[in-house]
Amino acid sequence: MDQHAETIQKALTGSLNIIEQDREKEIISRRFGLNGQKETLEQIGEVLSITRERVRQLEKAIIIRLRVMAEENQIPELGAAEKIIIRFLVEEGRIARISTLAQKIYGHNPNEKELAAINFISEISARLVHIDESERYYNATGIAEYGNEREIKRKADEIVTLIRNNKLPMSLDELDAKLNYEHPNHIRAIASISKSLSSLDDQWGLAKWPTVNPKNIRDKIYVILKNQNEPMHFSDIADAISNSKFRRKNVTTQAIHNELIKDPRFVLIGRGIYALDIWGYKRGTVAQIITDILKEAGEPLTREEIVKRVLKTRKVKETTILLNLQNKKLFRRVDRNTYTYADELGQ
Repeated sequence: MDQHAETIQKALTGSLNIIEQDREKEIISRRFGLNGQKETLEQIGEVLSITRERVRQLEKAIIIRLRVMAEENQIPELGAAEKIIIRFLVEEGRIARISTLAQKIYGHNPNEKELAAINFISEISARLVHIDESERYYNATGIAEYGNEREIKRKADEIVTLIRNNKLPMSLDELDAKLNYEHPNHIRAIASISKSLSSLDDQWGLAKWPTVNPKNIRDKIYVILKNQNEPMHFSDIADAISNSKFRRKNVTTQAIHNELIKDPRFVLIGRGIYALDIWGYKRGTVAQIITDILKEAGEPLTREEIVKRVLKTRKVKETTILLNLQNKKLFRRVDRNTYTYADELGQ
């Protein structure tokens, strides 16, 4: 056990030893999962043969007593643990999810007991502010002198509103320009506790936006292409996803290719090369592209101009374009090196 883990464990043991009645110790241990598994009020009530409501009342009373004792420095071991937690919170921006904080403190992905220990100390410490997990917020803790629970939640909601009104993801610098939160790192910390927000590549957006929280293969492909800002081969897209910060990024090249074919947002513009339709690329064969170009022009175009315009939307050989122009069912030469589409001639 390293020094940080040992200090946290001593604080946990010292806090529990303050509780005189064994039944009350058991309630706290089971409720917070200090032995590895959190239990519901009903489960604890069944074990101790008391009602669910009685368990809730006892839990609340015990926590209040422990908070008073902590504030009056009656739990000697707690101070050292608070210093460690606060030091890491300062690095994180004064507030952090319990899971993130525990990972920093323990130096590895924390188990349930380690998460419970940090959560419990956060709950009883007068120097820390605790935020329970809910539909809108992650389980988190912050430094009390910089704001209480209500103030932290208000700031998180303010960031959500700002991003929602912007209708596009925002960088920390963009958020910092709109908010008065002292430092971008604090904005990031506050935003990270909101379940309404998500980030990707330093861009913050609503959690439901696939550009910052891509949940399926198609969304991940879209984000990769959008960030690359140029067409890519499907194998390069697969490599980019594997090297990304996405969750669940182990996907096969074949799966990537299948999604590229099915989704209309992706346009095949060359051999295995795909682009986004929002860049002006259109689906279709080279012949269809030539026809669309001639229709949009509203007049015959020279062979050179047709080639130039097709190459803006397709990565194909010039000879492929010229061969398509020889299709007399679709195109007609109206002058030397000048072409139009067959319908225009009434055929």
